[in-house]
Amino acid sequence: MIFEQHYLDCLSQASYLVGDEGSHKAVVVDPRRDIGVYLESAADQDLEIVAVAVTHFHADFLSGHLELAAATGAEIWLGPGAEPEFESRILADGEKIPLGEVVLEILHTPGHTPESFSIVVWESPSASAPYGVLTGDTLFIGDVGRPDLQSSLGYTADDLGHQLFHSLKDKILPLPDETRVFPGHGAGSSCGKNMSTDTWSTLGEQRRTNYALQFDVAEDFVAAVTDGLRAAPAYFGYDAMLNRQTHRLFDEGERPPAMSFDDLIESQAQGAFVLDTRDADAFAEGHLFRSINVGLEGRYAEFAGGVIDPGHAMILITEPGYETEAAIRLARIGFDYVIGFLDDYKAVFEAHPELVVQTRRLSVAGLAQAQAASSDLVLLDVRNPAEVEQGMIPGAVHIPLPHLNSLIDELDPSRPTVVYCAGGYRSSIAVSRLCRAGFRKIVELHGGYDKWVETAGRADDPHLKKKREPATP
Repeated sequence: MIFEQHYLDCLSQASYLVGDEGSHKAVVVDPRRDIGVYLESAADQDLEIVAVAVTHFHADFLSGHLELAAATGAEIWLGPGAEPEFESRILADGEKIPLGEVVLEILHTPGHTPESFSIVVWESPSASAPYGVLTGDTLFIGDVGRPDLQSSLGYTADDLGHQLFHSLKDKILPLPDETRVFPGHGAGSSCGKNMSTDTWSTLGEQRRTNYALQFDVAEDFVAAVTDGLRAAPAYFGYDAMLNRQTHRLFDEGERPPAMSFDDLIESQAQGAFVLDTRDADAFAEGHLFRSINVGLEGRYAEFAGGVIDPGHAMILITEPGYETEAAIRLARIGFDYVIGFLDDYKAVFEAHPELVVQTRRLSVAGLAQAQAASSDLVLLDVRNPAEVEQGMIPGAVHIPLPHLNSLIDELDPSRPTVVYCAGGYRSSIAVSRLCRAGFRKIVELHGGYDKWVETAGRADDPHLKKKREPATP
């Protein structure tokens, strides 16, 4: 057997290649859209990719099943009940598919989504125990898939949570302890809340240590796994629908074209977003008016997908040589409309200082003075709900960054507003998005909540311990 895990740190996403050395047949499971890594690996090992298995309609990224099928002629495998627009093979619960000696056993494991399935990998038909199980978003290392992402399609978290409980109890947990668990995501993904940094484990270890596998009553399980979930990025619904549809194929070898300053200004006037991918400090020192900052060093695609609506044209500003990476990472979430990048941004900034602005930043001491001087000031916390439960700055209102686009009209652009997150990455995104929306009295708390706790907060401050209900302006 040939078995490979391809892990993508920027999305905390795992895909797999499973092949049979005798038959030279292989299956790729949950591929990303830039499929070159799978084609290269298959060619190096003289494998034919005969199928692309998509364990469910993903919400956090756009799967590369269409790209792989087009490149290799492979058929696309989907779980029971799936209704895609494209040609596919709908698998049956309990179905066993031989690649040669290697056998793939299909388990329908609904809960994260209704069509979710897992794949038990057997090295041979006579093996006494499976090599492993590819669990998709059903079982993670340290967690399970969240059941609350299908509400837009008419499913409740309670209904899917009960399905997930029985999928784990009746399908996954009966497997032997030595079965390796290979999940679809790791720590950092928004598809769960308690995922480990480990990218694989054993079922015995998960049986002992995974909090979600300790419940014997479905209602208790559902309550535990739905408590404290962070806000899902705004693009999740878009990707979940797009993964069902026939859509434009992505060419990872296509470099965004260089654009002149005049072309950028014209495109921006027509509604294009200017996406500045430099780090928050560089952006604060000087950036083009009305540009959005999402640093390439962080969870760039996820946050860009939260503040830029799908389908909008985008122009990139990057450090030299990073424009292709920036475009590929956006394409991984289905944001394909990068129309170019600003050529030689430093020269442009020097030539047009009238359009270059700085982010106004406030120290913790400056915040205290500003609050004392103005009763009209809005202090906006853009962290996740679980972070806010651990404490927030007194007087702050809470809008998680993934909800900023949809709730932006609840904020008053005429009021002075100070924005903070934990350290500064997300607040820079939020401030730039609000500036683009017309907020002019907008300031970023430099260093964020962590700096406030360090310099102004006290360990015995009740605001640091007491759960505060999110407020709206």
